[in-house]
Amino acid sequence: MKQITDSFMIETHGESLIDITNHINNLINKNKLNSGIINISIQHTTASLIVQENADDYVKDDLISFFNKIIPKDTLFRHNYEGDDDMPAHIKSSLNKTSCTFSVLKKKLKIGIWQGIFLFEHRNTKRKREIFFHFIGD
Repeated sequence: MKQITDSFMIETHGESLIDITNHINNLINKNKLNSGIINISIQHTTASLIVQENADDYVKDDLISFFNKIIPKDTLFRHNYEGDDDMPAHIKSSLNKTSCTFSVLKKKLKIGIWQGIFLFEHRNTKRKREIFFHFIGD
C-alpha cells in the first residue's frame, strides 16, 4: 500500500468547463498506479470540479447558461471585493463539488465511456487553478 500526492496547475481564460481527465490519467501513468482510490480536489472557492459528458460541447455551453440564469451576474451582492462576478462564482462553486473520488483498477481511471472530469471555472477573467491529487493503493 502506498500514498501519493501530486498537483498540477490549469490556466483558465474566463468562465468555462475544461476537461482535465487526461491530466489525471497522466498522473496515474507517471506514478505507475495500479489499483486504489484517488481523490482530486481544487484548491479554490470560485471554481469547482464536475463529472460530465465529454462527447458533446453543447453540454458545457448549456451548463454555463443554466448557472448564469439561476445566479445572474448583475445581482448586487455585498461580497464583491474582486468584482461583480466574485460572489456569483462562490455560489456556483458551493452548488457543485470541490473534490471528486474515483477508483483506479488495472492502471485505468474508472469513469464511464462518455464521462470526463472537468474544472468548472466560474470567474470571468484568466486564473491559475491548482488541482490536488491524492492516491491510496498499490
